[in-house]
Amino acid sequence: MAVATTQSLEELCINSIRFLAIDAVEKAKSGHPGLPMGAAPMAFVLWDQFMRFNPKSPTWYNRDRFVLSAGHGCMLQYALMYLTGYDSVTLDEIKSFRQWGSKTPGHPENFETPGVEVTTGPLGQGIANGVGLAIAEAHMAAKFNKPDLTLVDHYTYVILGDGCNMEGVSGEACSLAGHLGLGKLIALYDDNHISIDGSTDIAFTEDVSKRFEAYGWHVLHVENGNTDLAAIAKAIETAKSVTDKPTMIKVTTTIGYGSPNKQNTAGVHGAALGDAEIKLTRENLGWHYDPFVIPDDALSHMRKAIERGSSLEAEWNETWAQYKTKFPEDAALFERMVSGKLPEGWEKVLPIYKPEDKALASRKHSEICLNKIAEELPELIGGSADLTHSNLTELECSGNFQKGQYENRNIHFGVREHGMGAICNGIALHGSGLIPYGATFLIFTDYMRNPIRLSALSQAGVVWVMTHDSVALGEDGPTHQPVEIIASLRAIPQLTVLRPADGTETSGAYKVAIEHAKQHRPTLLALSRQNLPNLAGSSIEGVEKGAYSVIDCDGTPDVILIGTGSEVGLCVQAAEKLTAEGHKVRVVSMPSWELFDAQDAAYKESVLPKAVTKRLAVEAGISMGWCKYTTSDGDVVAIDRFGASAPGGTCMEKFGFTVDNVVAKAKALLG
Repeated sequence: MAVATTQSLEELCINSIRFLAIDAVEKAKSGHPGLPMGAAPMAFVLWDQFMRFNPKSPTWYNRDRFVLSAGHGCMLQYALMYLTGYDSVTLDEIKSFRQWGSKTPGHPENFETPGVEVTTGPLGQGIANGVGLAIAEAHMAAKFNKPDLTLVDHYTYVILGDGCNMEGVSGEACSLAGHLGLGKLIALYDDNHISIDGSTDIAFTEDVSKRFEAYGWHVLHVENGNTDLAAIAKAIETAKSVTDKPTMIKVTTTIGYGSPNKQNTAGVHGAALGDAEIKLTRENLGWHYDPFVIPDDALSHMRKAIERGSSLEAEWNETWAQYKTKFPEDAALFERMVSGKLPEGWEKVLPIYKPEDKALASRKHSEICLNKIAEELPELIGGSADLTHSNLTELECSGNFQKGQYENRNIHFGVREHGMGAICNGIALHGSGLIPYGATFLIFTDYMRNPIRLSALSQAGVVWVMTHDSVALGEDGPTHQPVEIIASLRAIPQLTVLRPADGTETSGAYKVAIEHAKQHRPTLLALSRQNLPNLAGSSIEGVEKGAYSVIDCDGTPDVILIGTGSEVGLCVQAAEKLTAEGHKVRVVSMPSWELFDAQDAAYKESVLPKAVTKRLAVEAGISMGWCKYTTSDGDVVAIDRFGASAPGGTCMEKFGFTVDNVVAKAKALLG
């Protein structure tokens, strides 16, 4: 490769991106310089010529959304953000790459760095988030745009790599995106043929372009992504002209471009170049600047994004002012949704049940809640992974979200749990105030554990609706019976797990979930297949506390029975027997460990007084963790094995979830 002697302004800008990445990774002695070095040209063209954003107002509503799905190459994004003038990414932050407390963590984090839209790192999640962002844009545009006034009009741009395309979640999400015809979604595929293990030829030889064509995408190829800036620009322009399909632009690049000895090798993928190779790379690319020094011409040009972005936002503000005048009701709704506020008194639609009301499965109560909420909250949008009529998640007030019908709110995700999860995160993080919900059987959260975890990490206000919550689902057997799943979900920090016991508790769970969504917190509901009796003592307020007494006694209890979900009713029946035999019994419903743990010490003492050491927990799942609320590991009726294929009632009986067994266990505690 020839040594550069003079450089055009474009080359200065591109090399500024490259060397900020090289120098930051070298200083940290940690990171991935190869992708930023190879993808710098496409990223520069995108941000310089096409992206509509305001660095000084990173949450401006009508900005284009940018997602770096190949999140390990995050120095590409941080370099772009610094050069274009984001306040969150200063040169000092670049120098603090991957260090404690910096705004430049080792993968992009939306909760850490203003201007980063979604949290990426696990490969494939970002492109799937991008599908969610594009769905949100399409829905809001269909809902609010008028023939003579366009309020919502922005693109979602994604840079993804070979690893993203290998991960199955990208295939799930991109298949759905093609079906939906999301024309505002444009993905640039950094086709550099290198992954951590070496050349992708050892494991990945499929024709990605043909695969995306089969998905229903518009596909383009830039053969020289290293230097042909005109071809990159032409491809993006062409992509924007295709409005009825998402576009994938395969941009063939050289990973670690400019490094004489390491480019096009796995050695530049995930490790610093080292002093000697950096010196050679500087010489090779004609970069005669010290570490972290950016030529004035390059910085001045890139900082034009500030003025450009300010003008774009000002133009949109004029449109918004006209919109408020001409369409005040729609404007008020738009403003409320985007602000994250809920209409006053919305929760009054949530039903409260009496014991004489018909026993229903909590999944049925969930359906009732979803439909009542949907009438009050037009921001509720979502669906099921091909289990709509089992999860009971269809909104009766709306049609199906399909190509050309983006105003509708029922999304059919297909048998794509993993993709559904990542798409829901993207919808939640779009900034429109939409409340997405995604549903499947509880057991299949294992297919989508990463996006559930990421919803908690990245503060995405998603409502996860999971049904068929125990061995009581019956005949489908142990492959479908989630004995260990609830415990594993409770282990995820910042995720609120709720297992309601009846209709009123299901209403309480939805009150929590909707309020949490507006606070950028995810919630997971675990719902029953079998019918549950409505309890005399259940309450919405109790659910909000995480645990409360549904049956109490005079004075100090002899024993406390603690149940969740369907097992609370079982505890109530057992308490009636024990009380008839002269024992003082309290029954505590504990729909949420997380909510109860967040209460103050006085409240927790009022529910589970330390003086009462005889406590028995009852849950149709594994016993792990319940010792936190009982006095020993053995004080629990649980199932520490896989289930069995049989009618649900038979399974519950055989595994000990009967009134007689709970009474016997309680008596054993009482001695």
